[in-house]
Amino acid sequence: MAMTSTPIISDSEGADALASDGGIVTIRPARPDDRGALAALYAGASRDNLLLRFFIVPGRQTISAELDSLCRPATRDRLTVVAWQAAELIGVASCVRLDHAGRAAEIAAFVADEHHGRGIGTLLLEHLAARARSVGITEFVGEMLPGNSGMLRVISDFHEHAHTRLTAGYVDLDIDLTDHAAFERAADARDRVAEQASLRPLLAPRSVAVIGAGQRHGGAGHETLRALRDYGFTGRLYAINPPGRPVCGLPAHRSVGDLPEAVDLAVVAVRADLVPAALKEAGQRGVRAAVVLSKGFGGSGPVARQRRADVLRTAREHGMRLVGPASIGVLGTDPQVRLNACLSPVRPPAGGLAVATQSGTVGIALLANAARSGCGISSFVSLGDKLDVSGNDLIAYWYDDPATQAVAFYLESFGNPRRFARTVRALGRRKPVLTLQSPRSAGPDAPGLVDALFTQAGVVRTTGIDEMLDAARALIGQPPPAGMRLGIVGNAGGLTDLAVAGAEAAGFTLVPLSRDTRRQLPRGRDNPVDLGIDATPATIASAAETVANSGEVDILLLMIVGTRANCSVGTMAALAEVVDNHPDVTVAAVLTGSNDDIQRFGTRGAPVYPQPDRAIRALAHAERYARWQRQPLGRRPDLPGIEPARARALIGQALATGAGWMPRIRAAAVLRAYGIFLVPVFAAWTGVDAVDVAERLGFPVVVRSAALPPDRPGVVRRDLTSAAAVRSAFDVVTASSPRPAGVLIQRQLAAPVELAAGIQHDPLFGSLVRLGLRGGWAGDTARLVPLTDLDAGRMWRDLPAASLSGGRRQAPLFDPADLEDLLLRLGRLAEDLPEIAELRLEPVFAGPGGMLVADARIRIAPVGAEPDATLRRLSPAVPAPVAPAAPPGKPGRPERSVRGIRRAAS
Repeated sequence: MAMTSTPIISDSEGADALASDGGIVTIRPARPDDRGALAALYAGASRDNLLLRFFIVPGRQTISAELDSLCRPATRDRLTVVAWQAAELIGVASCVRLDHAGRAAEIAAFVADEHHGRGIGTLLLEHLAARARSVGITEFVGEMLPGNSGMLRVISDFHEHAHTRLTAGYVDLDIDLTDHAAFERAADARDRVAEQASLRPLLAPRSVAVIGAGQRHGGAGHETLRALRDYGFTGRLYAINPPGRPVCGLPAHRSVGDLPEAVDLAVVAVRADLVPAALKEAGQRGVRAAVVLSKGFGGSGPVARQRRADVLRTAREHGMRLVGPASIGVLGTDPQVRLNACLSPVRPPAGGLAVATQSGTVGIALLANAARSGCGISSFVSLGDKLDVSGNDLIAYWYDDPATQAVAFYLESFGNPRRFARTVRALGRRKPVLTLQSPRSAGPDAPGLVDALFTQAGVVRTTGIDEMLDAARALIGQPPPAGMRLGIVGNAGGLTDLAVAGAEAAGFTLVPLSRDTRRQLPRGRDNPVDLGIDATPATIASAAETVANSGEVDILLLMIVGTRANCSVGTMAALAEVVDNHPDVTVAAVLTGSNDDIQRFGTRGAPVYPQPDRAIRALAHAERYARWQRQPLGRRPDLPGIEPARARALIGQALATGAGWMPRIRAAAVLRAYGIFLVPVFAAWTGVDAVDVAERLGFPVVVRSAALPPDRPGVVRRDLTSAAAVRSAFDVVTASSPRPAGVLIQRQLAAPVELAAGIQHDPLFGSLVRLGLRGGWAGDTARLVPLTDLDAGRMWRDLPAASLSGGRRQAPLFDPADLEDLLLRLGRLAEDLPEIAELRLEPVFAGPGGMLVADARIRIAPVGAEPDATLRRLSPAVPAPVAPAAPPGKPGRPERSVRGIRRAAS
């Protein structure tokens, strides 16, 4: 567990989060001024609810003692979080450490009767657990009455390592908080349920109101309303404008408040200064989602900041999900909905690709290209300024969306990159994820961090819109390539030669066909099977069928050139039967020289490309994704000889004297706590001492200054093979030192491979483990923590093979298990101690005898508030209102709570 002086939650005031029904609640630490609202929570509870919480029907004194406890300022031993919905406090959870030096805490939770069944108790426990882990609490314990079946279900769903047992008439509870992976799996499953409920009114609404739908053609509101009507929206459609005049043949209302029903979705197209009032009115009428097309919210000035804050606060207060501002809208092609609330002039065909983009212009270009290329779209979301709905939300929604077979993103920033990394990896195991990476993607070292994120998550990275849609068409509805064996059949002559060159450059293998297969082909042709420009459709289809039947290729590329003397339509129709006959073979075609607009062929819609380079590039993306998807995820192995407490103490002591580079001796001690040992270094204060040390170590040796800090290596003398050389080096090194000091002497090492390894920490992305060749990070490989055993193996395999083995196809000149162990230990160190801002091991000598680390540098810095990758929360959070005591609530179903603290009356 990371040692940190502040909670890992990024906003101490709280986090807006989704209940299981899609409603928005705010979870935050309890404050003394919550006492009135907490008193109202208990006053409005039913008798059964209170009995299950306190084991008795509590009197005034018991409730008063409970309020005193809950409203006490938080400490490392006592934590309390509360749940607010708008101006009502609807739940509370707390934990009290059993022993000041221990890691177990007793928990209690209570939720208002009328809010049971919404997952509020689970949310409270999630946020309480995150705060508890940050102060060293790794186990929750508690007690419940056997009849508290609702809370038993909450605990069971909360964590797979929650254990209960019946003892002396009570149910004892024990939850192990150390298994982060299990916690994440459970939280992600709950998050997907909540996001489906939350975003359904946005992406599959039953009714839509366009606020600002005027008479003027070209106005955003007018054009959106017309697009909805013309596309055939299947729900109820309303226009809102001040005069209340009909628009596009549809009746209009003067305000949202005049609508005959609470609509699911409002599209807002009014001046920026009018947006907060429009959203407030929509929220009061019960609108559940809004898309804000209006601009004027960008920039860093006070007016723009206030507008953004007002818009988001209004949406959260009324439980609305918000897309935008500066969005161009949303689109859904489901025939049961037919939603086109989008300013794009082009309607793409229906299909399996879901798209989210921050840039409206990129979105318009992408939809236009999708229409031209025949790439079908399931849904499209223009995120705009991304105040609320983000890529993380859409990942959770599209994860189980049956209409979505692949997901594409164009993102300029990441709200919570750690959460995005985990959720997009989980999505990638089910559906391909593609990205058109923005050059403005966030961070001081954005390329390395983003590349590591995408590599681990299996994201298909593209550099242009055509490339993204080409790859999507190769991935959607097609069997994944089973390997790199490529067969080419067609009539394209010289164009086939270009395809062969491109395929080999991309790593594909054009395997020679077997003798039996060649016998079945005209003139016994081999791969590529070029049948000549005058080949008939039947001849081409027969050859393609033979190659596909052979089982000797994983991918079949059909190269077709049309002329006045042949029939492209007939050829593609004949080849469509080949596609249908082989559902397990990846097939794509190149069709050129034809005026026929053929984008797909066969029942499954195999893709057709205009040029061979585009087809090869798309197939290469499909093969890499399929290979990543087949790979196991790996595991976080047990690493013997790790002492996290010892390392935390050393880092804490060092930070007490200030951030910066640690002395080498302390850096070595931190590394030893994680089983990483440095080659011994000895100090010498005189030339005579230096010679004596060198002779005891044995030549050759290395000499460097003992006075310079770790980030300034200064003068270093290597290859010292005699006493005279050492004495001379002592004089040179000490003369270059800024103050009188001795030297450090180390036995000079040699190994077949010299590497550099290290850690880099980023406040948003987390920590990164890096591996490269000695002399710089150029061409290095990197992975974000947590690091699995397979991540470590892939890291060294990503380095140039010739540098590791002395030959392209030879085995490495060291034991890979030793290097993987080193990387895993660095990963665990980075995971446990985010205070390590930078760590570098160089040189690392890799050979048959193991890994020898000659030098290490560690820079430390205090950790501020950083995103929590496991926590379910909307981003950014809006502070919850502080309300006076609410009136008593209505009694309802029995409380689903953990009693937790048996001595409640004390």
